[in-house]
Amino acid sequence: MKTEGYSIKDLETLSGIKAHTIRIWEKRYDLLKPERTDTNIRYYTDNDLKRMLNISLLVRNGYKISKVAVWEEDTIKETVLDVAQSKNTDASYVDRLLLYMVNFDNVNFYSLVQEILEKYGLEDAMQKIFFGLFERIGTYWQVGSIFPAQEHYVTHLIRQKLIAAIDSLEVTMHKGKNMLFYLPDNELHELSLLFYSYLAGKAGYNVIYLGQFVPFNDLEKMQLHVKIDFVFTAFISPLPKEELEQYLAKLKNVYQQQKVFITGWQVRELEPKLPRNFKVVKDVSEFKKYLG
Repeated sequence: MKTEGYSIKDLETLSGIKAHTIRIWEKRYDLLKPERTDTNIRYYTDNDLKRMLNISLLVRNGYKISKVAVWEEDTIKETVLDVAQSKNTDASYVDRLLLYMVNFDNVNFYSLVQEILEKYGLEDAMQKIFFGLFERIGTYWQVGSIFPAQEHYVTHLIRQKLIAAIDSLEVTMHKGKNMLFYLPDNELHELSLLFYSYLAGKAGYNVIYLGQFVPFNDLEKMQLHVKIDFVFTAFISPLPKEELEQYLAKLKNVYQQQKVFITGWQVRELEPKLPRNFKVVKDVSEFKKYLG
């Protein structure tokens, strides 16, 4: 649990149920019983959050709150499992993954990820399910509704699946082009970079993957050792727009002739001024068109 507990805003963010509605349900159905700090501030526990996630899932699937509110916890959990097994939409998959994440439910999380991969295949699973999952996790993390261990727990598993898929690719260079993938200093969020490198490798590019925390000096040295045709990088962690634009200008000085692909949350939010040879990758289908 978060050290200070969850606020009602946290419950709203995580469950999708408005805080006003949660308060009404508390009064009308005695749904939750928040604790209070020494300074009389209301907060909710892990068990409150799990109960709210279960109830919100049931309500979204047609169950009336007046009915669910009087059920015992075991009945709620059993019904959630029944709904989860019968509702296999994209949105329900994300809901279930979040629920298993909060509970650190290893068996069900692994099983569901495997089910999703078998149903969609890696590319569609990443686009339709896992990217949506991480967007919601990112929102929750920014407002403090989850703690880093929960994000790391999910990231580690999806990362394993991506690396296994990359390892299964035959290393070829039938496109005759080298594509460099890396993340800048202080950038940790690697999943999108891994996935885009998988797509490039699958399309026949020679992928040179440097990963996280690449010093800028190393990018300059790369030019002395290998011909780089394309560069791909991402910006997810918060940084000022001016700092991002300064970094892109430096990168342009190093890679003046190459096409440089950039993506990530900060690129979408800040909309930085781009050098002429830079291209923002908005989604997977767009990047696949460039790959040919």
